[in-house]
Amino acid sequence: MNNTFSDNDQIGVVSAFSDLVNTDFKGEMNALCWYRNLDGDFAEITAKLSLKENITEVFPEDLRALQLSEKGNSAREIILNDLKLLTDFGASPSLNLLKCYERDDEFDFISTDVYSFHVDRSPIATDTFLCTYHGAASDIISNSQAEQKILIPEIRAKLKKLHDGTDEEFEDFLKENYFDLHYQVHEDAKPINLGLGHIWRLAVDHPKQQVLPCIHRAPIENDGEYRLLLIC
Repeated sequence: MNNTFSDNDQIGVVSAFSDLVNTDFKGEMNALCWYRNLDGDFAEITAKLSLKENITEVFPEDLRALQLSEKGNSAREIILNDLKLLTDFGASPSLNLLKCYERDDEFDFISTDVYSFHVDRSPIATDTFLCTYHGAASDIISNSQAEQKILIPEIRAKLKKLHDGTDEEFEDFLKENYFDLHYQVHEDAKPINLGLGHIWRLAVDHPKQQVLPCIHRAPIENDGEYRLLLIC
């Protein structure tokens, strides 16, 4: 398959939804991509949807209510089918029209918002699925090109100043505030942009996980442009 991801050890590339959900993560591979070249006008859909908040959930009935061109209708059918595939699989997909996420600027030395490179964590065996149809797309990074921020001495020292308790309680404090989920990328790191139209499955930190969780981040949005994102 001719694509930009197939020669990367971190990424497995598949050509069908069944392979996306049934392929096991292994070794360094903690991201799977159902690689697609979609034919449809997703910009038209994005332009015709109404943003009610910075993140507005779009439901199937909202999509069906839109008056669209032939290319716009093709895009709508693709999105509706993606939602159905994931729902039938047992996931709970959400389609979001997105202006921006909330920023965490409480501390100048560590951030816990989604613009920071981070991993997802779950108490049960699950994965993160996402697809950007329009707008800026997310990035992932190899685990070898990043370091957990709480292990960086100067950051850890500043976090300890925020906590008044035992060392054991400090570890709980780091988890309770999600500090342990965030990563500092190395200076020579090369993030991989996930592109438009592909459905991705990313490994999550959970008790049964056999690989390292996938480190990823939300992109800085393009000026004046909303994102149309499927995620679950």
